[in-house]
Amino acid sequence: MTNRRVDGRAPNEIRPIQIECGFHPYAEGSCLIKMGNTHVVITATVEDKVPPFLKGTGQGWITAEYSMIPRAGKQRSAREVTRGAPTGRTMEIQRLIGRAIRAVVDLSQLGERTITLDCDVIQADGGTRTACVTGGFVAFVDACRWMIEQGYMSRMPFQERVAAVSVGVVRNMELLDLCYEEDVQASVDMNVVMTHQGRYVEVQGTAEGTPFSRERLLRLLDLAQVGLNEIFKVQEQALAPLLR
Repeated sequence: MTNRRVDGRAPNEIRPIQIECGFHPYAEGSCLIKMGNTHVVITATVEDKVPPFLKGTGQGWITAEYSMIPRAGKQRSAREVTRGAPTGRTMEIQRLIGRAIRAVVDLSQLGERTITLDCDVIQADGGTRTACVTGGFVAFVDACRWMIEQGYMSRMPFQERVAAVSVGVVRNMELLDLCYEEDVQASVDMNVVMTHQGRYVEVQGTAEGTPFSRERLLRLLDLAQVGLNEIFKVQEQALAPLLR
């Protein structure tokens, strides 16, 4: 059995990754992230308001909205606005993005302001939620730089960066950064969110078929760490102009 994958990668190889910071001319923060054939535009909007439960606390909030344009995939999908409400999958992804970024941020430094990350998938080939976490943090930092320039903050409100990657098991092979064709065949599907200092923020793992062992879980986590080390290098390069 060959160890090469449908797109020619080795099992422990991520897809080519590009992050362009400041992609959108009007938003306070933005980026375009490409993970192979998955492309996401992310904008960060700063507003002088917070959810009701935070009013009077002096703390800010970070939230996210996620959508795929109708022809992000090989077939057209209806816009969710025509269905009247976001799907359960959309809600799950939005909450993941917000949780992941809030986990590494001192919200008190934002003041009573909300940063909304709009994540729009313009091309999908698996791993859209992990790309949104990785790129969402870049757009968030871009917005923080704008806030510093406006005098709303004196310094960046985080000590660790955050990113995410998928791992899984396809035909008994443990694979890193699954594309769509691999994802739909996976017997184990996992998303790992981690800081650049190696601390876990969230691990979402599911046996799509039979249960898997603790030993396999640990190997998958190690495989995710390999991919995240590479992703953090690209993320750091994209953020370098903002963190000087």
